[in-house]
Amino acid sequence: MGHEFEATDVAEVDATPEQVWDAIATGPGIDSWFMGRNEVEGGTGGVVRGAFGAYQPEYRIHEWDPLEKLVYGNEPGPDGRRIAYEFLIEGRDGGSSAIRCVTSGFLPGDDWEDEFEAMTAGGALFFRTLVEYVTHFAGRTAVPVTVFGPPVGDWDEAWARLGTALGLPSRPALGDRVSLGGVVYAVNDQTVGIRTADAMLRFMKGFHGPMVVAHHIFTPGADAATEEKTWSEWLNRVLG
Repeated sequence: MGHEFEATDVAEVDATPEQVWDAIATGPGIDSWFMGRNEVEGGTGGVVRGAFGAYQPEYRIHEWDPLEKLVYGNEPGPDGRRIAYEFLIEGRDGGSSAIRCVTSGFLPGDDWEDEFEAMTAGGALFFRTLVEYVTHFAGRTAVPVTVFGPPVGDWDEAWARLGTALGLPSRPALGDRVSLGGVVYAVNDQTVGIRTADAMLRFMKGFHGPMVVAHHIFTPGADAATEEKTWSEWLNRVLG
């Protein structure tokens, strides 16, 4: 058993096609909104590589049409697992753009529903972060910060604790202003995203138990190791 899937996200952004292309088709651009560290060997037949903890995917580029279209995906695994991403950019009057992202693939196994739910929630956060990035941080490069916190037994309590740590009376909600000096720009059952003047801070329900930090820090001179140590200690204080 398994599941074929396809999900489409669309947004209009106050950014040029050049700014959107830099965000989706360069390593530093992808570092600034997706997850982990990334590198791109551009052109049809090129490669997009990622590194998020132990997860290190490699995707072959199938279509490379600068400022308009980018398609890449991995080869099917022995169990048929695969994923592909298609980005379409359409320039609009006044220097704005429309972005369309189609994510498709196949999830194997009888437990595909749990993985699909996590993928859908994470995908919504990533796309929303792309929109925030090209709208508020275009031209800036982030230091990606990845931290896996302590195991979580009760997620309702964990989200409530996160809210308390952010100066809120309960679980963060869309539009909340937090004590770190930012606003909640994305939220669903498994994720929270916060935009500050110099960062996008993201908290996610890890697929195998911990809360995961997947931040993007735009502060000049930010050091990944220092930031990861700081946020690891922060997560342990809040959830430990």
